[in-house]
This record gives sequence, C-alpha cells and structure tokens, in this order.
Amino acid sequence: MKKLLVIRFSALGDVAMVLPVIKALAVAYPDWDITMLSKKQWASLFLDLPDNVHFFGADLRGKHSGLAGLNRLLHDLKYWEFDAVADLHAVIRTLYLRHRCLWRGKRVAHLHKDRYQKWLLVRHFYQYKHPLQSTISRYRTVFEELGFEVPLQDSDPILRRRFSVGSPSAKTLDKHGIGIAPFAAHKGKIYPLDKMEEVVKQLSDRLEARAEKEGIECEKIYLFGAGPKEEEILKRWAKQYKHVECLVGKYSMDEEIRFMSTLRLMITMDSANMHLASLVGTRVLSIWGATHPWAGFLGYGQSENDCIQLSIPCRPCSIYGNRRCQFGDYRCLDIEPRNIVERVLGALAVEE
Repeated sequence: MKKLLVIRFSALGDVAMVLPVIKALAVAYPDWDITMLSKKQWASLFLDLPDNVHFFGADLRGKHSGLAGLNRLLHDLKYWEFDAVADLHAVIRTLYLRHRCLWRGKRVAHLHKDRYQKWLLVRHFYQYKHPLQSTISRYRTVFEELGFEVPLQDSDPILRRRFSVGSPSAKTLDKHGIGIAPFAAHKGKIYPLDKMEEVVKQLSDRLEARAEKEGIECEKIYLFGAGPKEEEILKRWAKQYKHVECLVGKYSMDEEIRFMSTLRLMITMDSANMHLASLVGTRVLSIWGATHPWAGFLGYGQSENDCIQLSIPCRPCSIYGNRRCQFGDYRCLDIEPRNIVERVLGALAVEE
C-alpha cells in the first residue's frame, strides 16, 4: 500500500478545515495509507475518518521543538517510507520537513497561500475586490498537484456519524436549541460582549414568548467558550437570563462537538467554533468584523447569506483579525443586536 503524509499544524480552525478534504481523499483512494501530521492536541478530530487515515501528533513545544526536534519528528514518522507529501501549512517548519522528504526522492506539493491577493483584499485603495479561493479549495489543489482527484461535496457533514448519535453525557439533551459561541482569537473578530449579552437577553425573551403563544417547550440557548475568563462571563449570562445554559467546563471538545450536532442553529464569530459546527452539518449564522468571508475562511458547506456583516469602506482590514482598528472603535462590529435576533428567528422559522 502506498503511503501519503499530510502536514498541517496551526490553530484548531485551520486544522478542522482539512477534514473534508482528507475524508474525500481517503474514500476516493482506499489503496493509499494516509498519515495526518498535526499538533497532538487535535488528535480527536481525526478519529471518525476512514480506516486508511491515521493521525500522528507532534509535540512542537517538547521533544519535536527546534531543528533537532524536527529531525526527531522525521525519524519518529519513518519519513523514508512515504511515497508522497502534502504540505498544507507552508511555513518554515513544514518547509524543512518537506525538503527533507524531497531530498529522499519523495513527491512533494505545498500550499500556495496567495498572499498578494489577500494583501489587496485588505487594502482600501484596491477597487476590484472579489472572493478568493477558499482554504478548503486550496488544500484540494495541493493534492491535485500530487495527482489526486478529490471529489468534495458541500452537503456531506464530515463528523455526523460520530457526533450526532447519543448525548455528551448521561443527561438527555433536546434535539433542538441554539448555540452561541461569542469569542474568537482576536478582538477584530469578536462582537462586543455588551451587545452579545443583549442578543442573549432578547433571544431569551422572544423564544419564551413564542413558546407560550404556541404552547410548546421553550428552546434553550447554549453558550460555548473556554477558559476561566470566558466561563465567568457566560455563567453570569446564564444565571441572569432564562433558558440559557453555560457549557464551559462541562464537556470535552469531542462532547461539545457532539452537542453542536444536536442544535438547530449556531451563532459564532469567524472562529474555530464556526468550523466545528460546520463539520457536523449544523447551520451557522456567523458574525464578521475586521475579517471577511471573501478571504476564504467561511465554514465548510455554509452560505455567505448566513454571514452577518456591515458593508463599510474600511472592511475588511485584516485577513486574520489581528490588526488594530485604525479608528480605535471597531465600527465594523457595530451591528444592532435586534438585527441578529431577527436573523436567528427568521432562520428558525424557515427550518420549521
């Protein structure tokens, strides 16, 4: 059996976007043994993929750090046994890894990030902006350079088999509800928390009123986050408003993703939670500020029609949301809470 090495480190959202491509590739080429090399903490994401996909977790802050660590990583991988290498990250670390494989005569292809077009997308003087190739499509192109055809289908939930059956714990969960994940890695991506709290309040009131009118059980709102600071904020919201539950600290990442698959809808930022919900086939209303879906990071299978964003001249100003606002007020995120609530209720009504 021929062997393929796929490399992608980086943040959770970037790694999550690899899954649709890896799954399609594994199904299309069952005679290839595929090893996914990534950070060890993301191992659980790859447990549900076909049997010819294996995960190798790198300890980039421990035994695999530095040049000596990368050499140890190559040895641990037995890199000489691979027939082809797909570098889906294209940074200095993976440049070294793939060149070591190239020197051994392996077929190698790497990600082309199209930095110039992304640079133009966030330049206000450039008037000919257009949607760029999606990150998932860029991953697919790398495999095509190696001679693989990857038949992607946007309607196929990648992790549905694994996470949609059962519940995160012994507790019985409704097959309805709305998830809200109000945080992201950078400030330029985070809808102001005072406004998001107002969204939670209004949505709680509207859902309760609808339930009383129709004589049905009120749908709950579930809050997603991580870490003590986020937990403190979300627990306060859950305590203050009806039909709201904070999930921080209750479940593992696997269980949270399974929980997402039971929800009717998720509200997220341009964040990892958007991608995780997308992988289980849950519809996502995503809020965009400094970043823009045209940069290619929209969740797998999601529609741009479900992106909540303002059309203002200074947007987008950042590809990753890590640039400071030139005005200091992040006006790109000055979206009225009631507008978000109406979008949510409208989406729920359509599904019903």
